[in-house]
Amino acid sequence: MSREASAWVRPLAWTAVLLDGFDLVVLGTVLPVLLRDHVWGLTPGTASAVSTAGLVGMTLGALAIGTVTDRIGRRKALIFAVTAFSACTALCALAPSAFVFGLLRFLAGLGLGGCLPTAITLVTEHARAGKGGSATTTVMTGYHVGAVLTALLGIGLIPALGWRAMFVAGALPAVVLVPLMVKFLPESEVFEAVAARRERPSARDVVRGLFSGGFLRATIAFWVTSFMGLVLVYGLNTWLPEIMRQAGYQLGAALGLLLTLNLGGVAGLLVAGFAADRAGIRRSTITWFLAAAAFLALLSVRLPGFGLYAAVFLAGSFVFSAQVLVYAYVGRTYGDALRATGLGWAAGIGRLGAICGPVVGGALLSAGIAYPWGFYAFALIGLAGAAGALAVRTGSAAKNPQRTVKVRRG
Repeated sequence: MSREASAWVRPLAWTAVLLDGFDLVVLGTVLPVLLRDHVWGLTPGTASAVSTAGLVGMTLGALAIGTVTDRIGRRKALIFAVTAFSACTALCALAPSAFVFGLLRFLAGLGLGGCLPTAITLVTEHARAGKGGSATTTVMTGYHVGAVLTALLGIGLIPALGWRAMFVAGALPAVVLVPLMVKFLPESEVFEAVAARRERPSARDVVRGLFSGGFLRATIAFWVTSFMGLVLVYGLNTWLPEIMRQAGYQLGAALGLLLTLNLGGVAGLLVAGFAADRAGIRRSTITWFLAAAAFLALLSVRLPGFGLYAAVFLAGSFVFSAQVLVYAYVGRTYGDALRATGLGWAAGIGRLGAICGPVVGGALLSAGIAYPWGFYAFALIGLAGAAGALAVRTGSAAKNPQRTVKVRRG
C-alpha cells in the first residue's frame, strides 16, 4: 500500500471519532430547550429514557460491528457506521414525537457505536511499529474536540435557529466525509492478508475466540476496565457542573470547570500516547487510572481558584486518556483475527458504564452527598479500573491469536 493512501487513514478516522464527541454533548445542549418549551410534553423522566435509548444503541452497535468488521473489512464497516449514524441524526431534526425521537437516537447509536472501535482498529493496523499507542490517542483527541465544538455550536446555533438545527449540523459532516472515505480510505493490509488466505472465521468463532486460547482472563479484565473508564467519562461530563454548584461554586465557574475538564482530556491524550509507546501500554494504563483516582479524590477538597482549575485539568487529562489507553491495550493484546471484535466488545461493555455513570452521579446528587462523596466514589471507580488493567493476562496460546479461532476456507 502506498504511503499516500495510508496518509488518509488518520484524518478520516479522526473525523469519524469526532462524531462520537458530538453525540456526547448534543443531547445535553438541546434537552434544556425541549424541557423548557414542553416539546412533545417531554418530562425529565422521558428525557432520561431518550438518553438511555441512544446509549443502548451504541452498546449494541459496538458489540455487533466489531464482529462484522472482522468479517467484511474495516473500510466497509466504518463507511457504513458513519452513513447510518449521520442519516438517523439528520432525521432527528424532523422527529414528530418523543417516541420517534428516542427511536432515531437508538438507531443513530447503532451506527455510532461502530465508529470508534472500527476507527481505532484501522489506525492501529496502519500505525508504524511501536507507535500504536500514540496513533490511538491522537485519533481519540477528535472525541474531545467534537465535544468542545458541539458545546460552542449549541451556544450560537440554538438561540438563532432552534434545537433542530443542532441535528442538521451533526449530520452535515457526512456529506463531505463519506465521499472522501469511499474514494480515499484504504482497507487494512492486515485484513486483506487474512482475506487473501481465505481464512475468515465465522462470526460465532470470532466471538468464541475472545474466551479461548488464553484470552478469557484478559477479555473479562478489559470489560471491567472499559466499564469503569466510561463510568468516569460520562458521570463527570454529565454531573460535574451540578456537583460543583452543590459545593458552592457559581454556575459560570461550574461550566468553566467542565470545559477545563475536556481541554485536559485533549492534552492528556497526547501525553498518554507518548508514554505508552515508551513505557509500555500495560504500565501506562495502570498508572493513568491510579493518577485519575488521585486527582478525583483531590477535588473533594476546596481549593483556591487556580489550584481548582489545575486539579480539574489534570483529572480530565488522566480520566479521559486512561479510557483510551484501554482501547490501545486491547488493540495490542488481540491479534489480527480478533482485534476489531475485541475492541468492539470492550467498547460495547464500556457503554454500559456510560449508562451507569450518570445514574451514579444523579443518585449521589439526589441524596445530597455528591460533594465531597461523589469524588470519593469516582476515585474508587478509578482504582477499580486500575485493578482491571492489572488483572490483564494472556495465556501462551494467545501469542498466536490466529490459532484460537476456527477458520472457514473458501
